[in-house]
Amino acid sequence: MDTFDAIKTRRAIKKFDSSHKMSSEEIKSLMEHVILSPTSYNQQNWRFITVTDQDIKNKISKAARDQAQPRDGSLVIVLCGNMNAWKEEPLRYWKNNTLEKQELVKNSLSKKYADSPQNRRDEAIRSCGFAGQTIMLAAKQMGLDSCPMVGFDYDELADIVKLPEDHLIVLMIVVGKALEPAGERGGQLPLNEVVFENHF
Repeated sequence: MDTFDAIKTRRAIKKFDSSHKMSSEEIKSLMEHVILSPTSYNQQNWRFITVTDQDIKNKISKAARDQAQPRDGSLVIVLCGNMNAWKEEPLRYWKNNTLEKQELVKNSLSKKYADSPQNRRDEAIRSCGFAGQTIMLAAKQMGLDSCPMVGFDYDELADIVKLPEDHLIVLMIVVGKALEPAGERGGQLPLNEVVFENHF
């Protein structure tokens, strides 16, 4: 599928075909593309929980205010940020470069994140945002549909997925086959309201 077509036709699906199951090969292919998403300093601070177990999906659906998407979709992906990725063996993020480059990145990571929980949090949200869009467009390329979701109880979902203390849940995305198409778009604002040339 053409990238522009994928962008135009991607919609947040509310009703999924519960009989459709993704194969493990399809899930692996999807995630292999997702981890090509950009992250600052290549720290790859996103962490993904892929859920296909129906009992867990049912629990997630309940945590999502009884919305049907997690229950009926083929795959639920919980996108989390590892707030300590910046200091976990940082030389490996640039292992294909010189030692000098690796040390430079290590020092830069420490300077930006060591004393700033806000920077760590902001970076996790940015990274998961990039990855989230990659998931939805890659799913469309695979002939699948998706629904990004933030309407859930974060503490309840954290318990379900056994979230480590130094991780942050950013959002989840359900992937599967649409049972029915999305409704009409709510309405896009005109470009002149949201795009400014050179300055506001």
